[in-house]
Amino acid sequence: MAVKIDYEKCCWKDGKCISCCCEKCEGCVKACNFGVLKRGKLIEIDNSKCTNCGLCVIACKHDAISLI
Repeated sequence: MAVKIDYEKCCWKDGKCISCCCEKCEGCVKACNFGVLKRGKLIEIDNSKCTNCGLCVIACKHDAISLI
């Protein structure tokens, strides 16, 4: 399995969260204990580190993340 992000639904755009009032969106990146997700201009994925735990999917309030 691999992490897939629907960037149309994702709240992280142009290096900031567009749904929070601050720049410290916790969401999927903090939920992942394995460093699979990283904030850049968009959320970046390193699927080689993914353990398929699904915590990022649960943490995403916008249903933008799935395991495929």
